[in-house]
Amino acid sequence: MDAEKEFRRLIDIVQRLRKECPWDRVQTHESLRQGFIEETYEAVEAIDSKDWNELRNELGDVLLHVALQSAIAEEHNEFTVDEVIRRINEKLIRRHPHIFGNEPAVDLAAQKRNWEKIKLSEGRHSVVEGVPKEMPALLRALRLQEKASKVGFDWNNSEEVWKKVTEELRELHEAVEQNAQEEISDEFGDLLFSLVNYSRFLRLDPEQALKATSNKFIRRFNYIEDRLREKQKDIYSTTLAEMDALWNEAKNLP
Repeated sequence: MDAEKEFRRLIDIVQRLRKECPWDRVQTHESLRQGFIEETYEAVEAIDSKDWNELRNELGDVLLHVALQSAIAEEHNEFTVDEVIRRINEKLIRRHPHIFGNEPAVDLAAQKRNWEKIKLSEGRHSVVEGVPKEMPALLRALRLQEKASKVGFDWNNSEEVWKKVTEELRELHEAVEQNAQEEISDEFGDLLFSLVNYSRFLRLDPEQALKATSNKFIRRFNYIEDRLREKQKDIYSTTLAEMDALWNEAKNLP
């Protein structure tokens, strides 16, 4: 199959939809925003599930959003899809001088440092610039810490980070004891941020770790609900002690 031909066919289809379909015709950059995010999350879910057939479908949906956003932009003389493709091609070549230029091959750590230097040379004013505000908070904290680490702003070892975690936990507890509401929020954020730092030194993805724990909670809570249904009991009138006993049963399941 000719990928370039099929991509051009997609662009033609989208442009026709923009003219003839009532729904597509009224869409804007802003109205498509949430759908774009959802399609990306669905692609991520397919990756997590290792469902490659579904991933193929979801990547198509993401590509549709690229084509649709580009069509809207072209209608308003903002940019074209050709410019989108040219810009990413130029960026990939510019940011890989060890592949497309004359720079010597580098290891992964050096490549990451060089990547940030190239970004700064492109007009960015800060090493931590470019981390989207809309990212999930744990993942955003991780990316900010990783960027700072690339220029040497980091802890020396995990033990230092753990001391910071315990310090932040103590400060949070003190703020709660004093009922200092504004400080409680700040200290809680500091604790989470320090835990994300600790996850880096443990080589863990905090977002994935929390997601796994949330899924575990769902499985165990579903077990409570299922067992109560078997007993024909209403969960709203079930005591905490009984639910806790079922929770412990769920914990022992494989």
